[in-house]
Amino acid sequence: MTHEAPSRQALSSLPRYATVSRQVFDGQDLTSLRTLELWFVRCSFAGADLRHATLDGCFFKLCDLRSADLRGASLRGVSLAGCDLRDADLRDTDLSGGQLGLVNTGSKPHGLTDITGAKFDNAITRDLKIDQVIGWIQ
Repeated sequence: MTHEAPSRQALSSLPRYATVSRQVFDGQDLTSLRTLELWFVRCSFAGADLRHATLDGCFFKLCDLRSADLRGASLRGVSLAGCDLRDADLRDTDLSGGQLGLVNTGSKPHGLTDITGAKFDNAITRDLKIDQVIGWIQ
């Protein structure tokens, strides 16, 4: 049995700290999505359009955001733990106070956030905490 991922409207109406688990949003148009500190666990947003989305305070654990378009998104206080952000477009995003880190799976490199090839031009990274991230260039 397959479950359809929640729509943009359904995501926007979820209560603060609600958990969205194992949902696939690959290639979806989620531009200007606004959420309240949701927890995304093992969700896939590969190639999704999240331009100008407001995802402040959201927690992403073991999520796939490969090639996602996050240009101009507000990601203040976001936590990305063990996520795949390879080739994601994070230009002009606000990552203030966010975290890029790992999930302890016991077998590295599994559980490390991978930002290889991600674009961060003009991103605001004030107080961004980075811990054991693959692909981070100082």
